[in-house]
Amino acid sequence: MSVAAAEPIPLYPRRRLIGSPFGGFTSLRRGEGSDIASSRPYEPGDHVSTIDWKGSARLSAAHGQDEFIVRQRHAEEMSRVLIVVDRRPSMALYPRSLPWLNKPTAIAHATDVLVASAINQRALVGYLDFASHSNAHHAGTPFWQRPRAQLGVWHGELRERFAEHLEGGFDAPENTLELALTFLTTSVRGILPVGTFVFVLSDFTTPLQTASWARALEHGWDLVPVVIQDPTWEQSFPSIHGVLMPLADATNRTRRLVRLTARQADERQKANESRLRALLSDFAGLGLDTALIGRGDPVHVHAALLRWAEGRLELRGRLA
Repeated sequence: MSVAAAEPIPLYPRRRLIGSPFGGFTSLRRGEGSDIASSRPYEPGDHVSTIDWKGSARLSAAHGQDEFIVRQRHAEEMSRVLIVVDRRPSMALYPRSLPWLNKPTAIAHATDVLVASAINQRALVGYLDFASHSNAHHAGTPFWQRPRAQLGVWHGELRERFAEHLEGGFDAPENTLELALTFLTTSVRGILPVGTFVFVLSDFTTPLQTASWARALEHGWDLVPVVIQDPTWEQSFPSIHGVLMPLADATNRTRRLVRLTARQADERQKANESRLRALLSDFAGLGLDTALIGRGDPVHVHAALLRWAEGRLELRGRLA
């Protein structure tokens, strides 16, 4: 599936922005918008809806003749969608040949849906990860594309570069999400206005640094964790006691054969299920609602993101 073929989902902000309708951000230039910038005398051709009737009445009373003034407003700029991708080794743990979740495939389909959704709402699209993408780009340094016109980005250079490194380049450091949030809050915060959607795609199997997320929330961004976990091995664990099975190390890609006891398998199941519950609870405590992806096919990925969008709509209805 490509961006052109992906079906968009509605991007509902968690809360309405004060002073701007959904989908617009205040600019320094004048234009059609909701925030008042200044006033000036009425000129032939000005729309009647721009007239400040109370101000015109006061001015007419002061001058003893009919005079009208109109309000000038700030123009509304395009909203922004930023996609942050976790490219740690664990995000490429299961190859396509296995019957489990291939995370690079899920990332690609989720990205297509999110970009199509941004295009549908005339938003600018940006991208960030910390994996190596070339000899000049080392793991741990940001691969950053600021939000800009989506057609020039996702149907051109960035789209091709992302697809080229879909299977490779999963060598980001373990603290990649903390690096990403720190980068956004210190290096490029002026580029992302209040209300920017920041979709973070990860399996979130490393300990969550809630302080980093809290700092990012202080900037007024709409953070959306997209949790990509295999339902068999990460969200839970199967009862495979007594079976000889390969155990892989995501960091150095080495494998060794192990035979778990019934107790060990049960402990892993409880630990994985508890980890997921704690993760979702931590995000809820931060005021974030989460999209959970457990399969890599495009239908499932779209359905998971659509459930998130529908949940947003229900939330907005309760908060209204």
